[in-house]
Amino acid sequence: MTKRTNEAAARSAVREGDGAVVSPGDGWENDDGVRRRPEGEAGQGVVTAFGRSMKTLRVREGLDREEFGRLLGYSASTVASFEQGRRIPLPRTIDRADEVLRADGLLSVWKEQVERTQYPVFFQGMAKLEKEALELLSYDPLVVKGLLQTEEYTRALLAMRRPPLDPETIEQRVAARLARQDIFDRRPAPLLGFVMDESVLRHRYGGKGVLRGELEHLLLIGRKPNVEIQVMPTDCEENAGVNGPFTVVTRKDGKKFVYAETQQASTLETDQEQAALAAARYGIIRSQALTPRESMGFIKRLLGEL
Repeated sequence: MTKRTNEAAARSAVREGDGAVVSPGDGWENDDGVRRRPEGEAGQGVVTAFGRSMKTLRVREGLDREEFGRLLGYSASTVASFEQGRRIPLPRTIDRADEVLRADGLLSVWKEQVERTQYPVFFQGMAKLEKEALELLSYDPLVVKGLLQTEEYTRALLAMRRPPLDPETIEQRVAARLARQDIFDRRPAPLLGFVMDESVLRHRYGGKGVLRGELEHLLLIGRKPNVEIQVMPTDCEENAGVNGPFTVVTRKDGKKFVYAETQQASTLETDQEQAALAAARYGIIRSQALTPRESMGFIKRLLGEL
């Protein structure tokens, strides 16, 4: 079969509900399920066009960058970064700019497209799913899941990337990751479950102070009635999660998806049988781990050891 035929087959197969493993970056579809565009290329045009629109509306209102920034709660240099497409504003900032500039929705209409560009291409589909989640169940043996990370912990992880990320990319990803944590305060509240290996809680990424802040944060999040945090101890003799990290998301329409990510690439499994099996696997993992109550006690002990 030729490469062209393979690409055509892949394009026809990658449709939600067909049971395909898809790339969640470009609307959960790309040319062959393997290639990835360089980060930033996909959304740079959107960010640049948004910035030009903001500048045009600001000038129309007779505001300089300093005046406009003061109304938004930002410096003039940050406004310049927005307008030049070098920094991505949060959704609430876009809404506020629309209000200040009396744009009647001309800026707010960009919100969803601009928000997508905050994330690496391989994560954009998953970010969308998180917003629609009725239930989210996650297992990770490597790092604290992004939804549970403090700002300092996030910065420490991003600073360790090789090749190194540029400062603006780090700032963009930190802001995007923190914005995703709105899921904890959403109403109605989704059901959220996290199991992580004990080793995750012992790695001192960023130093002892960063880990201390992360452990304290986990204790606070773990008190929420819709959140269960569990620890898989290193002395456990059975662990159904030995194949690596994964997340099962149940959407409001009842459909389940399985997301897995490795080395700047990801897959999103849409086959309902495979998704159901992954959810069952998570249930086994959860049964093998410490209970939520035991896990909170375990994290407190780790905190006391620092």
